[in-house]
Amino acid sequence: MANASVWKKLLGENLEENRLGIISIVLLVVGCLGGITVGLGAIHHTYQLFLVVLPSMLTLSFLIALAPLKQILNLAVITIIIDLILLIINLS
Repeated sequence: MANASVWKKLLGENLEENRLGIISIVLLVVGCLGGITVGLGAIHHTYQLFLVVLPSMLTLSFLIALAPLKQILNLAVITIIIDLILLIINLS
């Protein structure tokens, strides 16, 4: 158990068995948070729009391509962090 990944510790050992549920949650969170970020200010700055769209589309492409779940989750976390940072910047 010393070399278990963070995702296996957080979500349990059977990640692949719960793949469809995890994909649904990632799709919902990444899609909605990206839309909210664009709607609340990222649409007015090209660089912010690029920073929202690129990781969001990469995450969604990984979902469609059935990439390994660890890669999808890592990319989703990066996408969510970027979206939250831009939300904070645009709301302050």
